[in-house]
Amino acid sequence: MGDKSSAESLIPRFQIEKLLNQDQNDRRIALLGHIDGKQGILIAERAAFATESVEALWAFHASLARVQNLGNNDIYKWYMASSSPPDQSNSPPDLKLNLIWPCTEQHIKKYSAQRVRMVTETPQIYKDYIRPFMQQKREQGRLNWVFNILEGRTEQEDVILRDTEHGPEDGFLVLPDLNWDRKTIGSLHLLALVERRDIWSLRDLKKKHVPWLKYLQQRLLEATVKIYPDLEQDQLKLYVHYQPTYYHFHVHIVNVMLEAGATQSVGKAFGLENIIGQLEAIAGDDESGMADLSMSYYLGEESELWMTVYGPLKRGEAPRV
Repeated sequence: MGDKSSAESLIPRFQIEKLLNQDQNDRRIALLGHIDGKQGILIAERAAFATESVEALWAFHASLARVQNLGNNDIYKWYMASSSPPDQSNSPPDLKLNLIWPCTEQHIKKYSAQRVRMVTETPQIYKDYIRPFMQQKREQGRLNWVFNILEGRTEQEDVILRDTEHGPEDGFLVLPDLNWDRKTIGSLHLLALVERRDIWSLRDLKKKHVPWLKYLQQRLLEATVKIYPDLEQDQLKLYVHYQPTYYHFHVHIVNVMLEAGATQSVGKAFGLENIIGQLEAIAGDDESGMADLSMSYYLGEESELWMTVYGPLKRGEAPRV
């Protein structure tokens, strides 16, 4: 092994020239610089959170400083904060915080570590069990925060586009996703909420919706690059989740460089362009659509859908919807 002290002395002597790259979760940066006239690359990565004990978690919470609320809607609140010592008041925020309060048992299960399973939802399973499950969730007030935005009660200052050109039935609005820090273009993440309430998920999309979906796709691309001129349309991807977190149709707009892990993986994210192509290829009349297809996706074993529908089906029991 080399001399530890001499190796450590190199870091303070590193003279930064420019940023080479940063991962889109803002966890790692690569810097080009030089030491004693010779170029080098410094790769910096944020340390993992200390989670070895409850005391370590308390210490993390106690270290939070300069907490600034970015917005809130119903039970959801989001913030920027700093984990730097109080005497470093000029340091920029280095933490993005999301608070769900008060939360439900379902929220706790969703955010808990758990095994996942791939399931196949046939048209019959969707009709008999999943559609009634969706209806149940919509009736429990889980869409209050969405309707608050659509009806102008909250977050109106965050709405960056509201399109009603083709009438309220086909209208939509766009605002930053609560997981985006609202400034790092490399991790841009926007959310488009449609005004219409007859489409709960991609399962409600039919061949007759193709013209509307194409219009929606084009408007979202055009509007995003107009608002964020550093981007071009082919640097954006539009996708829909299935199963979604909430049953009101919405589209995610992200930088193609965004590394968002599971939320954009196969079995969770379905590209809007691919959905349109699938609808165009489906045989049948204008009422034919995504509800007529079998779809595979993954579920956590603690999720309600697994425990009430797919778990019982796997065991040969009747679903409990």
